[in-house]
Amino acid sequence: MGDYVQLPPWNKPFAEQLAFFKKKLNLPTEQWDDILRAAHDKAFIVAGAQNADLLADLHTAVAKAIDKGLGLEAFRKDFKTLVAKHGWTGWTGEGSKAGVAWRTKVIYQTNMSTSYAAGRWQQLNDPDLLKAMPYWRYKHSDSVLTPRPLHLSWDGLTLPHDHAFWITHFPPNGWGCHCRVTPVNKAEFMQAVASGRGPAEAPKAGDTEGIDTGFDYAPGANVDLSLRQVVQDKLITYPPAITKALTRDINRYINAEDLVPDFVKRSIDKPTLTETMWLGFVEDPAVLSKVLKEDVTGYMVTLRSDMPRHVERHHGQDGGTQRPPQPADYAFLIDVINAPDKVIEGQDTGKFARVVLLKEINGEVFRATFEVQPGKRNKALTLVSLVIKTGK
Repeated sequence: MGDYVQLPPWNKPFAEQLAFFKKKLNLPTEQWDDILRAAHDKAFIVAGAQNADLLADLHTAVAKAIDKGLGLEAFRKDFKTLVAKHGWTGWTGEGSKAGVAWRTKVIYQTNMSTSYAAGRWQQLNDPDLLKAMPYWRYKHSDSVLTPRPLHLSWDGLTLPHDHAFWITHFPPNGWGCHCRVTPVNKAEFMQAVASGRGPAEAPKAGDTEGIDTGFDYAPGANVDLSLRQVVQDKLITYPPAITKALTRDINRYINAEDLVPDFVKRSIDKPTLTETMWLGFVEDPAVLSKVLKEDVTGYMVTLRSDMPRHVERHHGQDGGTQRPPQPADYAFLIDVINAPDKVIEGQDTGKFARVVLLKEINGEVFRATFEVQPGKRNKALTLVSLVIKTGK
């Protein structure tokens, strides 16, 4: 139990913190507020960094700092090396020692504190811990030279773990905020209530005074946030080179979260399953847009759970060179749509446009048909047919 109560400082390995940070998608941005609040649970950004390789290297540098327990000065050296390597200029803080010191501190400290908070959120919500200590206490840091008055006023505030206060006030609550949360048992909670540090002292719902813009959320708590929509909105405005790099990083993220073959197996084993799996985004929309006569920039690539069942019923062994697709074959769909050997003119079904793509994979030819799924949000190309020819 002591592992939960003791706050691990940033210079010690912290598994939940590192796992949270590594899963973040590299998202090119122009300004720090291009995305706000819970979107940061899913995306790693450095304001102004739009070079995909630079962003990937910066992501790796911060992950190394978390994993190895490196301090700010070590990260600062890595930052300078990477900026020079990628020729990044024009960034805020460039040109002066003080500017570089400020910028590197903001990047390092913000990513450290929010990833720590996300890992801490996971620890505090451990079912076994919640049974023993179902209450949380806000702790202001004594190391802060100029305390924020409201942050200081929340010091000692003790509330149930599911109190609405934590959704907006789980620290950090601003730039450079070092506040934290510790778990306590029922006896300690009752003592806090008796001393006027209980629920009655919590800010009213919706009151976020004292919290910096974009910090009114609990890092790590937003597991249901749709990264798809966050990224789709951005892809539409990005140039092709960034779009291509970003979609590749999305595929890395997706494969770490839910393997395509596992989804296909579930779909086949459970005929009543009605889910849609996100495979990635259209990487190079120019060719497909021309064939489909519709701009598919920023479109997702999806697989509905009924499709593997349809393919199993209608596109199996044909007595010749055609074989039934296996769950592992569906993992190649994103390659088929983003790097096809041949694009066949779209099919007009009278409702939604379709495109047929051919790609040779491991000596076999995959013939996949995708259909446009328009809409104001979550536009996609979704699989409607898959045939595999062995050529033997």
